[in-house]
This record gives sequence, structure tokens and C-alpha cells, in this order.
Amino acid sequence: MTLATGLATELAPAVDAAIATVRRNIAAFGRRYPDDTTTDGRYLPRPATDRFAEGANRGWTTSFWPGTQWLAYELTGEDAFRAAGREHVVDFARRVEQGEDLHTHDLGFLYTLSGVAPWRLTGDEQARQAALAAADHLMVRFLEPAGILQAWGDVSDPAQRGRTIVDSLMNMPLLTWAGEQTGQERYPDAVRRHTAQLSEHVLRPDGTTFHTFYWDPVTGAPLYGATEQGAGDDSCWARGQAWGIYGFALNHQATGDPALLRSAERCADRFLADLPQDGVPYWDLVYTDGSDAPRDSSAAAIAACGLHHLAAVETDPARRERYATAGLDMLRALVAGYTPAAEGVESDALLLHSVYDAPKGIGVDEGSLWGDYFYLEALVRHTDPGWVPYWVRGA
Repeated sequence: MTLATGLATELAPAVDAAIATVRRNIAAFGRRYPDDTTTDGRYLPRPATDRFAEGANRGWTTSFWPGTQWLAYELTGEDAFRAAGREHVVDFARRVEQGEDLHTHDLGFLYTLSGVAPWRLTGDEQARQAALAAADHLMVRFLEPAGILQAWGDVSDPAQRGRTIVDSLMNMPLLTWAGEQTGQERYPDAVRRHTAQLSEHVLRPDGTTFHTFYWDPVTGAPLYGATEQGAGDDSCWARGQAWGIYGFALNHQATGDPALLRSAERCADRFLADLPQDGVPYWDLVYTDGSDAPRDSSAAAIAACGLHHLAAVETDPARRERYATAGLDMLRALVAGYTPAAEGVESDALLLHSVYDAPKGIGVDEGSLWGDYFYLEALVRHTDPGWVPYWVRGA
């Protein structure tokens, strides 16, 4: 029995349970979108606002919903998952055409999973055009001469101008893809410049990351790092560190910049060094074994994917083996201790015990849409050796 065959057999119950939950959630929500996180283990419709109806497509997390559906489609080949994902292609195309809630760098998350993925899997031209339009909107956020993409808000907002965050690394694949599709150098040039700035300034000398960093938007001078969701400006927010592992590895692959590979390694080494005994981090790496702080399973799911990807692009054999083993161990820890099946409970989430924003008390110890997506991606990565990630150039 090969390693891949053995893993597929070992992880089959977890895959089956996840697919069953995705199927049940499709029946419950249809075209609507759930909230970012569960409430007491159940997803509720995304709340209405003065601009949007209940269950509307708004915010930065809605694409993880169809993202899990496309993963389920690849795992099963079932038309029901393809049809559900196709419904969201239509809605995301409408969102970008009508300019609804686009003032965010998370257009990369939103349209890689809702547009690039279905285009690659099915050749859906509407999905492709929506993703290209989103890439153009994302480029509006590129600030000269700082060479960074602004994270949040209107680009003229003085409170946000010149700020980027570590999560932005995962939004760059949309621009890499747009460059491939159009041949326009402005997209990969923005990726190269932005990721180089994060490698130099968001990553600290000790291998930890700032959540957010500011540049002077006029002179381009780097200013200071801070946090929005971590325990403190000088601590290390666990999900941000996981974004660093995965994002630097992906962007090294896209740009060929060896400095980004080294940055991914440094993020990974520090993340693994700071893990508690069971291999699933607290929501900030400042907390260690014995703490009563909440865990963040979503950070572990992201890191499991990132470590697997880092192992695939790693040039040093010893490091390659270490990262591959660590990613698999982390996935096994999630399957064994952080799922509804493991705890014998019912939930709409694929993965329990995620944290959205601990300082603000939002989504603490709940399931999350991104936790569900990256948990299922990690399962796909480890059970289908030929699977091509939606974030990868040239796929």
C-alpha cells in the first residue's frame, strides 16, 4: 500500500463526514450565505444591514462557502455540488458588476474561490470574467510609491491609507492569475513588489509576524507594525502566522523570489516551535500549554495546507520532510480532536473551535467558513496527490 493510498483510507471517514455536512448545508441555505461563524455550533443566515438583505453576499468570507462546494465536487463528481457552486458564480458576477462591497483586498479570497476555481474546473466564462473584473478592482488598491496593496476601506480613507496586513499574501494569487490570463505585467509586478515589502517588514527578525503594517502613502517609507486581532502589537496572532506560511510559499512559487521561500520557512519554523502539545495553536502564539485561552483550529487548518504546500516547493530534502510530516500531523490532530464526529456533537461546521476576533469577542470557540474551507482543502491535499490548488499559477 502506498502512502497516498494509506492516507486516503485513513482519512476517508473524515472526508465522508465533511461532504455530508456540505451537502446538508446546501439544502439548508440554497443561494443564501451563512454568517462568518457559527452561533452555538449552527450557521445562521448572514445578518441584514441597511444596505443588504439577510443572507446576502457581503463581507470577505462568503467565497469560502462555494469553495467548499467546489472541493466537494472534485472529491465526488456529483452534479449537485457543481450546480450549487454555479449558483454562486452568478451571484459573485452580479456583486462585482454592481460594485457591491468591493472596498477590500480580500477580493483575492472572494474571487479566487468563486471565479477562478469554477473557471478552471468547468471552463465557466462568466466566472472568468468576474474574476478578471475583481482583479482590476483589487489593483485600484495598489499604492505608489510604497508598493503595497491597501488592506481595507476606501483607498482615500486616512485611517486605512498605507496599511496592509499579513492576510494579503493569500489575496495575491488572483493577481498572478490575472497576469497569466491577460499578459499584462502590472499584475505580477504588483505581486512582486507587495510580497517583497511584506517579507521585509511584516516578518520580524524572530520569525513572528505583525498582523498589520503601515507605510507612508506619499513617500513610501515603512512606518510601524501593529495588530488588529492579536493579543498585542508585539505578540503573534496565530492565524496571521499561518497565512504567512501558506502565502509566502504560494508567492515564492509564483514569483520565483528565493527570499519568499525563506520567509515561508521562517514563519513555519516559528509556528511549529510555539505549538502546544496537541499540535493545535491557541489564537495567539503568546499563549502556551496550560493556558485557558481559546484555541484556533482554523489557524491549524490553514497551516496544514501551508506546510503541505511549502513541502512541495521546498528545495532542502530535510526541510521538505519536516514540513510534510508536520502538516499531516496537524491535520490528524484536527480530525482526532476538533471535529463534530470527534466530540460526538452535532454542528453545521466541518471544524469546531475556531476564533474570528478574540479581542472583540467575535466568533470565539465556534466554527468558521474559512476554517471549514481550509480543513476540507487539507483533507483533499492529503488524499488526492494529483489535486491542483485553486491558488496556484498556471493551473
